[in-house]
Amino acid sequence: QVELVESGGGSVQSGGSLRLSCAVSGSRFKAYNPYCVGWFRQRAGEERVALARIDRDGYTRYADSVKGRFTISQDAAKTSLYLQMNNLRDDDTAMYFCASGEPGLWCHDRFSTVYFSYWGQGTQVTVSS
Repeated sequence: QVELVESGGGSVQSGGSLRLSCAVSGSRFKAYNPYCVGWFRQRAGEERVALARIDRDGYTRYADSVKGRFTISQDAAKTSLYLQMNNLRDDDTAMYFCASGEPGLWCHDRFSTVYFSYWGQGTQVTVSS
């Protein structure tokens, strides 16, 4: 299994910044094996969408909506995943989730929720003007 726990959400004014964290653990998650982890968000009444993902070797991919504003990263031990969010806008308000693909698999072109098997419980981000 892979367990993920998000933290760092909250309320912020438009133009502000937040840093989300995700603790990654579990018997099947091995930092020396290929993996793909990412951040997603779900606005009220909408589908969950991919924002950014990173693999074991640090290769990243971003959604156009957050490119240049959000940065995904991980710690050296590969036990924590981060999402630095700058220049936040009202439409960034959503529930944010971290997720992992099946351990042992690279990201390749995967950038959709269907390719991610393990999910955290989510953390709310609210941006107001």
